[in-house]
Amino acid sequence: MPIDYKKELNPAQLDAVMHERGPALVIAGAGSGKTRALVFRVARLVESGVPASSILLLTFTRRAANEMLTRAKTLLKRERFGVMGGTFHSVANLVLKSHAGLVGYPHGFVIIDRTDSEAVLKLLADELDLIKKRRSFPKKAALADIISRSVNTEKPIEEVLFRFYPLHEPFLGEIETLASAYAGYKVRQRFMDFDDLLTNMIRLLGENPEVRGQLGQRFKHILVDEYQDVNRLQANIVKLLGADHGNVMVVGDDSQSIYSFRGADFRNILEFPEIFPEARVIKLEENFRSTQPILDAANAIIHGAQRGYTKCLFTVREGGERPYLAVLPDEAAQSRFVADQVAGLISEGLKLPEIAVLFRAGFHSFDLEVELNRRGVPYVKHGGVRFVEAAHIKDLLAHLRLLVNPGDLISWHRALLLVERVGPKTVRRVLHALGESPSLEGFFGFVEKEGGKTPGLLNLAKLLGKLSTEKFTVSEMVGLVKRYYEPMLKAKFENHPKRLGELEYVEDWTAKYAGLREFLDEVALDPLETSGNNGSGEFLTISTVHSAKGLEWRAVFVISLLEGRFPSIRSMDDPDDLEEERRLLYVASTRAKEKLFFSYPVWVFDRGSGRAFAEPSRFLMELPPESVHLLEQRGHEQMFAEKVQARRDARFPPGTRVVHDILGTGVVVEVVTDDKVRVRFHDGSLRLLHLGYANLEPA
Repeated sequence: MPIDYKKELNPAQLDAVMHERGPALVIAGAGSGKTRALVFRVARLVESGVPASSILLLTFTRRAANEMLTRAKTLLKRERFGVMGGTFHSVANLVLKSHAGLVGYPHGFVIIDRTDSEAVLKLLADELDLIKKRRSFPKKAALADIISRSVNTEKPIEEVLFRFYPLHEPFLGEIETLASAYAGYKVRQRFMDFDDLLTNMIRLLGENPEVRGQLGQRFKHILVDEYQDVNRLQANIVKLLGADHGNVMVVGDDSQSIYSFRGADFRNILEFPEIFPEARVIKLEENFRSTQPILDAANAIIHGAQRGYTKCLFTVREGGERPYLAVLPDEAAQSRFVADQVAGLISEGLKLPEIAVLFRAGFHSFDLEVELNRRGVPYVKHGGVRFVEAAHIKDLLAHLRLLVNPGDLISWHRALLLVERVGPKTVRRVLHALGESPSLEGFFGFVEKEGGKTPGLLNLAKLLGKLSTEKFTVSEMVGLVKRYYEPMLKAKFENHPKRLGELEYVEDWTAKYAGLREFLDEVALDPLETSGNNGSGEFLTISTVHSAKGLEWRAVFVISLLEGRFPSIRSMDDPDDLEEERRLLYVASTRAKEKLFFSYPVWVFDRGSGRAFAEPSRFLMELPPESVHLLEQRGHEQMFAEKVQARRDARFPPGTRVVHDILGTGVVVEVVTDDKVRVRFHDGSLRLLHLGYANLEPA
């Protein structure tokens, strides 16, 4: 039986699937069923008589292509399926294998992966004597990043360095020389890296009309998924493959273009109608994921975009709560708020895997991680690494731990190995000299006797001596260690500016701790024991927004929505970068199915003043007031009312005292009667509220 497309698809999806011939741009809003549309489009083409072997589906992962083609095959009830699907790189590889001689590889080629590329660059840099001349010359991973970004964005290395790698600008000439040597080496050795697959595919199609014609005859229909994420090279491949017949359908959402750091170019999807002037633009705006109040907020966020296709997400689902905007006193209160709300959602029937906390950068979750560990909430983090697992954080903590526990051999080992000209043998010699009970005094004595041979050990002794004998706040201690460690950080990590920024954040953040031991006890909580496995295998997800794209949860928290954090401080000077930050928040908001929480702290710690008033994200300020429930310190009565009115079935005997922590304020509630409660707020004031109440536990 033929597929009943009208029954299976909404009108916009049906329009895309039934499109006859010629180019088409399908703008698929978040949660609008773009994968379904592509699957049915493939099935429709085959069902209408188009040979399966003449359809090409380009995706960003092999898994995505396989899943779509399997679903299309199931729709058609076929065991065999000849549609070709895969990534841009895999398709280029297959084509180039048959035409290698036309691009300068008469005897074929071998593909080298990223690790191989870095090894070749290191080899060539050594041969050209680039590393010995300048100790701070970029490491092989950075060199591979720079050259690859230059190729994928079709920008000169000079421009790439200026915008993305300013620290390496002094090495422009050397990097250009190395890039040229790398290109020649690959041809001589018959190597192609991943970027070469794309550039040689473009060269093959552009310089050989016969081959382009053959491929045009073979692939008479081209479908491209996630077109907003293609780079310039991939867009050119699509253009060349579809040049003769124009049967190109690309599917994507300009509002979800968030991967410019990978080379994705937002302009490609905007310029598609210019490349294919006869292109139809079809918009998928019905959302199957979120409630309408959540979509209203998302629409408001993206409405301020300077460029893009106008669309308005809607759903036929009824009801739903407006997103909540929580205004908290500080980051600690924000963390408590999130943890409290997660506990409340669990009591309402949600499960941990149905909840996520999203943030702009990995280190924005540090305070939350400490709070989750303290409460024993199991979580898994995506994007960045856990606070206590980051190498530079471990380095910093090692020095501080020696102050409270000089017998900590692990911290001695880590701190000593950071010192220049100190290796494992020297470490063993130092620890042997300190004996079975290492102490700061023992180390100072060792350095006094032999430290002259290794100046770095003398500097370490001076640091530990200063920290152990003078009085400092925890934040000041972190600052002293950070300044001592900074030269080592620069030598150890290619992305040291980012890591240094995270250490500065820790310096600010630790200002809330009264003592060093208290701070170290907090961060020493072992996630694998206190929050790793609660017996059910269920975890709360905490994630950067970039790592959350394509996923969804019933409840989503988006935290730390402050100027300088979300949007990032690095985006402030570039309008394009700032627009991508807006799209990031749009993506974050559209991950939520039923509940969405925005939050930001009013005060943040500042190294200069101790506390600084934070400015909320400009994107929040653009939201219509009626689109969110505002939760702020001045509205405890309203917040409490909204919380306890959610359920009216729980009752406590008069006189019962319960504690209910609203936004981290430690509100104490005393039950007077079944329908009246006396609330004591953080400022000592009392209110008698006539309410039902729920989610309260006896104190």
